[in-house]
Amino acid sequence: LDYKAMGTIFSGLVQTGFWGCFDEFNRINPEVLSVVSAQIRTIQNALDYGKKTLEMLGKELSLVPTVGINVTMNPGYAGRSELPDNLKALFRPVTMVQPDLIQICEIMLM
Repeated sequence: LDYKAMGTIFSGLVQTGFWGCFDEFNRINPEVLSVVSAQIRTIQNALDYGKKTLEMLGKELSLVPTVGINVTMNPGYAGRSELPDNLKALFRPVTMVQPDLIQICEIMLM
């Protein structure tokens, strides 16, 4: 993926108000992530200020405020990079782990 492809996807999301979930986000090249960070910040700023439109990829786009951008990543694997700090700041982290079913059953039986 390059920044133009990501910008096109973001353009579709902001005009429809849909949510997008980008899996394995940290597999995108760091150079592309830098530009993507600016694109996401543009969307978030427009939402924060209650704007009805925003400019992306040289076009004025209507903004539907229900738009959402979510990412998943598996840090620490080969071929994956850490997200730049300016991009990390744009998302709320959530950690997922495999549940310990034995411990859950023990607690439920108490």
